[in-house]
Amino acid sequence: MAESPVRSEGAAREGDRSGTASVPMVEVWPNLVFIELVAMVLVTAGLVAFSLVVEAPLEGMADPGYTPAVAKAPWYFVGLQELLVYFDPWIAGVMVPGIIIVGLMAIPYLDRNPAGTGRYAFRQRPLAWIAFLSGMALWFGLIAIGEFARGPHWAWYWPGESWDVQKPAQPPSWDLPLGWGIAAVGSYLAAGLALPAVLFPAFRRQLGTVRYLLAMSLLLGLFSIPLKILLRLVFGIHYVVATDWFNI
Repeated sequence: MAESPVRSEGAAREGDRSGTASVPMVEVWPNLVFIELVAMVLVTAGLVAFSLVVEAPLEGMADPGYTPAVAKAPWYFVGLQELLVYFDPWIAGVMVPGIIIVGLMAIPYLDRNPAGTGRYAFRQRPLAWIAFLSGMALWFGLIAIGEFARGPHWAWYWPGESWDVQKPAQPPSWDLPLGWGIAAVGSYLAAGLALPAVLFPAFRRQLGTVRYLLAMSLLLGLFSIPLKILLRLVFGIHYVVATDWFNI
């Protein structure tokens, strides 16, 4: 909740006496929330009117005797479908979206730096910018790959290649030996937690031990997704750690 108008006017007068500029504050309710409510109602009404005028681009009736060569989810879910190529279903469909939701909810509690509040200030909030833009780029990149680069049998088709040409089967993928996989995951986590604390000690002290470990764990989880994708596409590694109970 922002400061009350009385206190804000007093702060403004104090700022005038000291010769420094002061920005008066107002209450969030009803000044901001009421405007957001009106905007939400108008946008909803506009979407309803648009859906009544413009028909949805649906395909024809399903034919039980014909199976299309490419069965894709809607564009907003095709990114999850692309993740199934690289991860187990419980990771791609449950764990990754869960980490995204938990990470978004944890941002206000982990990054409590007041600098740049209410403004797009990259120099004051570089970590928040990098984390947010990296996550958005990854998600829309997966959507673009699943929508435009995946053809029949979910084979990779570059722009300009015809989907009528059947591509040969992909070479079989392979799993890292269990010892190597555990060592690789352990090294990744240890380096990801230790190096930032050594290279940026002020950042580590600013967050504190608990918030630092939580923030870095979420970031390591985020950056492990494109790393795993590169391991599959470049080296053909299916699982880094493969066991009878879970696969990573």
